[in-house]
Amino acid sequence: MTETLSREQLNTIMEEADLLKSQAEVDAALDSLAVQITERLSETMPVVYSIMNGGLVIAGQLLTRLNFPLEQGYMHATRYRGETSAQSDLQWQAPPSVPMEGRTVLIIDDIFDEGYTLEAVIEACKAQGAAEVLTAVLVNKQHDRKAPGVSVDFVGLEVEDRYVFGYGMDYRGYWRNAPGIYAVKGL
Repeated sequence: MTETLSREQLNTIMEEADLLKSQAEVDAALDSLAVQITERLSETMPVVYSIMNGGLVIAGQLLTRLNFPLEQGYMHATRYRGETSAQSDLQWQAPPSVPMEGRTVLIIDDIFDEGYTLEAVIEACKAQGAAEVLTAVLVNKQHDRKAPGVSVDFVGLEVEDRYVFGYGMDYRGYWRNAPGIYAVKGL
């Protein structure tokens, strides 16, 4: 069962957190991602999915930087369900919302941590007939626990192996709105 946190506890988490990437660094990373994605996808008329909830913030910021025709959808797949560590099974709370048969698909998410959720999402897109599936994340967490064979096509920022939140990533459901990338003190 998830522990209920008070406003004071959540404010303390933020006050004590270490700022890993500032708002300016995040904005520069989003600009760079937009250039890379535009170079690769501008002629494809892709369908772009954000994985909820974490991908919502990044997609909202990134899509306005992409100056080519695209169709936007969403999906919600999770292994965390409000916890600070992943659960073993993938849970679909909302399947992909736009047909992808024969299309180029871009999946946008907040973080590439271990990659098991992303791997399952990629496979689901392929099973639905996507011609090509590409991935973009704001943050790649640096460690050696990645799912075998899973990689990301477009990465904005690299961060150390800590519990991070902000800019779409959460701490127990909160602080997705933090204007930068923060690490929880001691984690």
